[in-house]
Amino acid sequence: MRPALSMLRRLAPAVLFLLAACSDGPGPVEIKYGRDVCEMCGMIISTPNYAAEIRLAKDNSVHKFDDVGDALNWLDMQGPGLDGAKEIWVMDSEDGKTWLDARHAFYRPGRSPMNYDFAAVPAPGEGAVDFAAMRQDAQKKKHCAPKEEAK
Repeated sequence: MRPALSMLRRLAPAVLFLLAACSDGPGPVEIKYGRDVCEMCGMIISTPNYAAEIRLAKDNSVHKFDDVGDALNWLDMQGPGLDGAKEIWVMDSEDGKTWLDARHAFYRPGRSPMNYDFAAVPAPGEGAVDFAAMRQDAQKKKHCAPKEEAK
């Protein structure tokens, strides 16, 4: 019985790590650039600097996007809008590696994959707007059709 207990103790950290890596927990999940597709338009997500993710409140599922504008317009199409999102994440456009909470990020003008033309940054700066202003502008543009309509 002791060898089994010893084995369980050795495996416990690995099991905890695997459980933490599941997409059911808080925070963004890995995007496989060049392979994962945008939930809104169906295009391959290839530019890390503009990626976005939404975790839905109703089922904790994570949805990936190539542009924050696509993410927000897709969320509006789901019904409850922002209330339907448990989390919204955007990639820091300056380094393409750091996830930012979209609601607390700032957005400066910048050519983005779907031409919503916002680049997320962690702090306010010249020409940058807050989440509410960026969202309002993105709702007006609606550059891309959902992937079902794009086919």
